[in-house]
Amino acid sequence: MKKLNVILVYNKDEDKILMCKREKEPYIGKFNLVGGKVEKNETKLHAAYRELQEETGITKNDIKLTNLMNFQYELSDMELEVYVGKLNKEVNLVEEINKLYWMSKEENFFDESKFAGEGNIAHMVKQAELYKDKLF
Repeated sequence: MKKLNVILVYNKDEDKILMCKREKEPYIGKFNLVGGKVEKNETKLHAAYRELQEETGITKNDIKLTNLMNFQYELSDMELEVYVGKLNKEVNLVEEINKLYWMSKEENFFDESKFAGEGNIAHMVKQAELYKDKLF
């Protein structure tokens, strides 16, 4: 089974969410959460921190990640792990491939003309907001 992750990163004030603008398919030109592939023999949490650091420069010292939920796509033999965290300080972002943007958490993440994931990002943000007292 192919395993992927996405990371929902809040800024220190919890009013913005880190997004990247996709430079390749799928979802080219749309905003998405950062993340990537879980390598063989790699723990899920290690993969989330590794992908976060590779794509943004954010390290374990800057944020504590928690597994919020997983999506299992049986027909495509794929699992998507969703992590969430809040920065504990201001950071200088380092872009790997995709440009990075801070967006208001009040954005309409259901807007499929702007955001990847067929509404899944909005669902993830809603769940993080419901449980943020436990997450942060």
